[in-house]
Amino acid sequence: MLWSLLKDQPEIALFASLALGFLIGSIKVGPLQLGGVCGTLIVALILGQSGARISPDMKNIAFALFIFALGFTGGPQFFANVGRGWRYGILSLIEIVAVLALVLTVTSLLKLDRGTAAGLLAGAATESAVIGTASEAIGKLGLPVAEIARLQANIVTAYSVSYLFGLVTIVLFTSQVAPLLLRVNLRDEAERLWRSLGGDGALGEHQVLAIPALVGRDVRVVGAAGLTIATLEERYGHNVSVHRVIRALSPIEVPRTFVLEAGDRILLAGRREVLIHAVPEIGEECVEADVAEVYADKLDVMLTRREFNGMTVAQVRAQANPADAHGVYIAAVTRLDSTIPALSGTTLNRGDTVTLVGPTEGVNRAAAKFGYIVRATQKTDFVYLGLGVLLGIALGRLGVSLGGVNVSLGTGGGCLLAGLLFGWIRSHYPVIGSLPSAAAQILKDFGLCTFIAAVGLGAGTDAVRLIREYGIALPIAGVVITLVPSLISLFVGRKLLHLEVPMLLGAIAGQQCSTPAISALVGVTGNATPVIGYTITYAISNILLPLMGPVIIGLAGKFS
Repeated sequence: MLWSLLKDQPEIALFASLALGFLIGSIKVGPLQLGGVCGTLIVALILGQSGARISPDMKNIAFALFIFALGFTGGPQFFANVGRGWRYGILSLIEIVAVLALVLTVTSLLKLDRGTAAGLLAGAATESAVIGTASEAIGKLGLPVAEIARLQANIVTAYSVSYLFGLVTIVLFTSQVAPLLLRVNLRDEAERLWRSLGGDGALGEHQVLAIPALVGRDVRVVGAAGLTIATLEERYGHNVSVHRVIRALSPIEVPRTFVLEAGDRILLAGRREVLIHAVPEIGEECVEADVAEVYADKLDVMLTRREFNGMTVAQVRAQANPADAHGVYIAAVTRLDSTIPALSGTTLNRGDTVTLVGPTEGVNRAAAKFGYIVRATQKTDFVYLGLGVLLGIALGRLGVSLGGVNVSLGTGGGCLLAGLLFGWIRSHYPVIGSLPSAAAQILKDFGLCTFIAAVGLGAGTDAVRLIREYGIALPIAGVVITLVPSLISLFVGRKLLHLEVPMLLGAIAGQQCSTPAISALVGVTGNATPVIGYTITYAISNILLPLMGPVIIGLAGKFS
């Protein structure tokens, strides 16, 4: 009865796969969590035994939206990191070259078909988008319909088997095995790096700052009497600023040339580690209750100005005009939906979202210098979105012949490149192309998982056959293909590129596009330093790996 219902109304099977898949994917065992994509695929493979099938048009539309949104959100960071992040970019190239070589070697040894080879690449590299680009490439081979369906089914089955083992491998390698190989205490290394970047201490697991990094203090002037406000702020490297002066019980508006006198009450704001040393030198902290009369604004700004790309927070502060930057501080940096520490040594990239804190006039002036204000909006520019997808479909029809292998981008590759281009344009001309991050995330999650569910439902009847055919060979291959690029990157990153260990391990998690791995790393290190390396390689690998789908389909035919 249930099987007949699913077959007659496949939309029930689709949403059941999504609901149950995300439920399974949310279960966490230690640092391991399958995630919604893999969970959806597992449920779809089971429900696919009923014969439920989703329209190919629905599948293609969902994937086009997902891959365009992926390129759109990653575009600014991708182009920013290709140039300045070249040291980390090398690790992404190692991942791509090594994975391709290993998959082709396994294909030759085990005589894998094209679909199984592509699924092995997608699973071992833990990059779900490869399923879509490879499936589309198979559809263009001109094979009989039944053969195309079989090969596409093999992609998702090989992916589901190798993904689980690849996921466990990369999580354990980055958080446990690599520190042992390097003979370092990862938490100590992360704390040292945090301090070298300008942090005032590392956080333990499950800890947050009880005292914020940016604070205010009400101080009665003693030692700073006779100094102008400008001189006082310069003495502490403009990491403190005066926002109010009370003299003779009356608050007064003062210019930066105003001379302080003993007994003046001033409101100091700035970075806590600087104020701790500055307050005793300036005077005595007061406990009067009227400090709350002074307020600060917080503004999110997209960094688009080329001159700030690659500069550290400290360099930006040193270069800024003191009058324009008075009282304004960078409180947070968001990159690819990940928050990285806004320390003095943190490097800023074009496309980052920086959170500015300070007086209203100051943050508005600083925002104009950085780029454009990220306004909270729920509106999506569907004209821009529609034109981008259309351009992607057009690009996907282009193809070339390389060594007798016909390679075309397909709709997936075309929409990915179009998304990159349109995301880059949006970061430079923010008046057009609004796609709020929440809307983009819905497109990515729903688009990919709908595509995965549709493919999984169609592959259900072939899954058992493939697993029986290769047995434990695919899991073992998945472990090897995940482990070898990570070992190479560990050696190159440490011995040749001299990367700091926490950021190197974060970069290895990023080259593998593994969110569970970076989550486990942050838990072990106790601070966010691995995220700095992770965002760079993740931005590059997340764009380049999906383009390998058509490549592996073309090459696997020569090696199988």
